[in-house]
Amino acid sequence: MTIGVDTRRRDGRLRIGRLRIGTRRSALALAQAGMIADTLRAAGNEVELVPIASEGDVNQASLSVIGGRGVFAGTLRSALLRGDCDLVVHSFKDLPTTPFDGLSVLGVPTREDQRDVLCARDGMTLAELPAGSRVGTGSPRRIAQLRAHRPDLDVVDLRGNVDTRLGMILDGRLDAVVLAAAGVARLGRDSAVTERFGLEDWPTAPAQGALAIEVRSADAAHRLPPFPDPTEIGEAVDALTDLESAYEVEAERGVLRGLEAGCTAPIGVSAVARAGSLDVVASVYRIDGTESIVRTGRAAYDADDPTSLLGAAQSISAQLVAELLDGGAAELAPLGVSA
Repeated sequence: MTIGVDTRRRDGRLRIGRLRIGTRRSALALAQAGMIADTLRAAGNEVELVPIASEGDVNQASLSVIGGRGVFAGTLRSALLRGDCDLVVHSFKDLPTTPFDGLSVLGVPTREDQRDVLCARDGMTLAELPAGSRVGTGSPRRIAQLRAHRPDLDVVDLRGNVDTRLGMILDGRLDAVVLAAAGVARLGRDSAVTERFGLEDWPTAPAQGALAIEVRSADAAHRLPPFPDPTEIGEAVDALTDLESAYEVEAERGVLRGLEAGCTAPIGVSAVARAGSLDVVASVYRIDGTESIVRTGRAAYDADDPTSLLGAAQSISAQLVAELLDGGAAELAPLGVSA
């Protein structure tokens, strides 16, 4: 299968004749894929978006029931393997940590704000919400965090896109919702934010705010021995990768993988790489918010060589996994059920 006629620009760089990007059909997914498409177009490539309906878009059951099975990624991955598109753009936090045969995550662009935000009526913060206020979220982790910080609130499990959730505040069905800062920003809805939660007290989902660009394994073969020349797709996606973002995500997903937890387990892991220091906070919650285990760690890396971050990410994630398990994490959350 070809993706169009390959040409060379005057500067000698490869230009792909037509690159098809698979994406979910939601407004947020289309906005995220559109960002990648714009970057590739700026490099001189012709790009086409291929919207695909995922199981997670069709099945409106609670994420606590369906979310651990990669429901937002499975249909996209099948389309990529069939050749219906040439790469797919995922919200990285939606991807299970287990490898997928025949596919590889090749690109991780610069990460957006990884924090969670509160969007509340009347500009209120979490502390200002009256007792009994109805706060919506579809994430088991956020449910546990809300119950831990404000056990007097009525936490409502819900599904729906960002605009649907914000609309529930406007029509009075909810008093507030908790959302990912990155998704709110990518949709241009920052004006709805009334509070941003600090990562130290409110770690977020592993890889939150990051995008994953997945390709067929043949287009990622240049990353492995014997290191052949990259394909046109591989070269194009390589140019989109930010190493600090990629290795922050590696540290976070390393904790999730080491705990053998699914991507909807009540676990928060946030890593920040800055000036030669990789700082990570990891928390495991009981779903009712009554108990949690929090561990933090720091690993040094060479700020002049971002590739050294990989070793730091792997060592700190292994350390935190051991500390969390020793602290009783398996008694609080469903572990050993990774997907």
